[in-house]
Formats: sequence, structure tokens, C-alpha cells
Amino acid sequence: MTSDGEQRAGLLYGIGAYGMWGLVPLFWPLLKPSGAAEILAHRMVWSLAVVAVALLVVRRWGWVRELIRDPRKLALITVAAAVITVNWGVYIWAVNSGHVVEASLGYFINPLVTIAMGVLLLKERLRRAQWVAVGTGFAAVLVLAIGYGQPPWISLTLAFSFATYGLAKKKVNIGGLESLAAETAIQFLPALGFLLWLGADGAATFGAHGMGHAALLAATGVVTAAPLVCFGAAAIRVPLSTLGLLQYLAPIFQFLLGILYFHEAMPVERWAGFGLVWLALSCLTWDALRTARRTRAEATRLSREAALSRVAGVAPAAVVAPVSDPVKPTS
Repeated sequence: MTSDGEQRAGLLYGIGAYGMWGLVPLFWPLLKPSGAAEILAHRMVWSLAVVAVALLVVRRWGWVRELIRDPRKLALITVAAAVITVNWGVYIWAVNSGHVVEASLGYFINPLVTIAMGVLLLKERLRRAQWVAVGTGFAAVLVLAIGYGQPPWISLTLAFSFATYGLAKKKVNIGGLESLAAETAIQFLPALGFLLWLGADGAATFGAHGMGHAALLAATGVVTAAPLVCFGAAAIRVPLSTLGLLQYLAPIFQFLLGILYFHEAMPVERWAGFGLVWLALSCLTWDALRTARRTRAEATRLSREAALSRVAGVAPAAVVAPVSDPVKPTS
């Protein structure tokens, strides 16, 4: 496939990944009367089954030995598994409890939280536009807290848990499919134990509401793995700046679903808070695009200068080299 064809395919994969993440609020209500904890446990169990099959197909198992031999990476994977458990659980509960809009806010402010964590934990230095974006995001949280009568804890929990998850995965530095397999392997036994306890207590819904409902619970593994596979395919085909823009598709879809499909209330103060968040993200996106453009221009300039230097170094030598001695160095 040509480079342009690769980029088009990557763009479609990226839209598919973030589109699925954006439309997933339509799926979780289908699993009622299962509670959020039971849905979460099924998601962990069936996700491991799906990624295990995928790894069998692609025959990628070498990373398991390396991971087991590295206690630091194992610890980071455990942290990632813990925080993504919180993220998944809160998100499922939020959607099934009528808080889709507030959940979407969590993923809108996630880039701002990630930047703030980079400053606080990694001592990164921010450009002026990034400081403006973070400050505007903080003001948005204050406005929303006043509007809600309390801090938007669903949004903050989702944003901070996912930012921590991203930080842990960055430190581990293994592929998306492999990382999900390791995380769900850690989650598997507690999740399976919880499901067995529910069954023994007579409170499990799996199989109690027909085969269709049981199949939907089992499909949580596919719902988890499919967008991740698409994201992995996109990540190797399109620039990071493009992925950075595509990531806003998911919360936009979630926000629109919350208003248009679930008919959640949007009073004036909530619109004001979201407006500030979108202003912060616009500033952040503008800065990222400007920086990427400058970086590309600088790389092009250095490449052109290097090419001219090579030509300037070879051409004169070719002219002055003695004809009688063709093997003589021309340096």
C-alpha cells in the first residue's frame, strides 16, 4: 500500500476506534438489569478471553517472559490494571445512572489533566499556550462545581484515572494488545471470584435473562478489544498530531448522545463550564498544531542543508580529482 493509502487506512482506523469509544454509551444500558460491578467483572473476564485468542492468532507471546522478569514493569502494569478498573467501573455506572454528559466531560478534560500531571510528576516545562489552556480548564471545573453544587467528581475521577493509566502505560512501553492482556490477566481472578460469589449468592444475572442477555455480557470483551485493535492500527499509520485531534471524537459523540439521545439536562452554568473546556482544548490544539508545523519545517530545513552540504562536499572533489588516479580519495 502507498504512503497515502496507509495514511487513509490509518485515518479510518482512528475514526473507527474513537467512534466506537464514543458510541459505547449505547451499549451499557442494554446489559441491565446487571449492575455496574457485575458488568465490570464480565468485561474483565471476557476481555482476557478475546485478547488471548487474538494473541494466539498473531503468535505474540515473547513479551510475557520479559514482563515476568521485570518487577518494575509488573508493578506498573498492576497500577495500570487498578486505575483502569476504577475508570471502567465509574464510566459504566455513570452511563447507566444517567450521567453521560458528565462522563464525556471527563474525557474532554483528560488532556489537560495529563499535561498538569506532566508538570507535577515529570517536571515538564509548559509553553505559554499550554499554561493558558490548563488555567482555563481549572476555571471550567470551578464553574461546573458551582453549577452542580459539588465538584464534578465523575468527570474528575475519569480524567485522573485515565491520565494515570496513560502515564503507567508510557512507562511500561509495550503494545496495546499485549498491555490489555497483561492488565486483564491481573484483573481476571478477582473478577471471576466476584462472579462466582454472585452466582453462589443467587444474585448473578448471567443466564437468568435469556441467551441474548448472556451473549451481550460476553460481548463486553469484544467491545473492549475491538477499538483498541483499531487504535493500534491507526497509531502506526498516522502522525501523533492527527491522533491527538481524533481523540476528541469520543467525548463529542458521548456529549451529543447525552443531550440528544438520553435527554440529559444542560442548564446555563453547565454550558458555560463546557464552553470554557472547549476554549482550553482549542488553545491546546492550536499550540500542538503550531509546534508540529514548526518542528516539520525545522526538520525540512536541516535535511535540505545536509543535502546541500553533501553536494557541496562531493562536487568540487570530483572536479579536482586527478584523472590518472581514479582510486585516490577525494576528501
